[in-house]
Amino acid sequence: MSGMYIICLSGEREKLQFAAMAASVAAVSGTDVHIFLSMNAFPYFIKGHSKEAPAEGKLGEAMAERKVPPFYQIFEQAVELGDAKIWACSMAMDVLGVKEDGMEEIVAGPLGLTKFFSDAEGGQILTF
Repeated sequence: MSGMYIICLSGEREKLQFAAMAASVAAVSGTDVHIFLSMNAFPYFIKGHSKEAPAEGKLGEAMAERKVPPFYQIFEQAVELGDAKIWACSMAMDVLGVKEDGMEEIVAGPLGLTKFFSDAEGGQILTF
């Protein structure tokens, strides 16, 4: 399958921000985009969890001060305007005891890493 496959692992604002921007630009440009959420990126997509990620450095702090649209909003736009798909790591869901209905509405559903890699064969994979 061709397209862009983004793996989000980090819970840092800058990495989530860049992943969201890459997903949004690619999706609105007509590229098939799939985002896989795991590790420290995963909790930001659980209902009721804060959407404010800590900054890694000065740029992340400046983005917050200058009111740059937050990563979560940009991921929403990628899904709504470009038909990107966001997948929750099924292992992370199991580890944290999160059911599918506990995920935010922009998440398409759970997916295993093996399936994600199988789908990504022939596509571009980015990791944040």
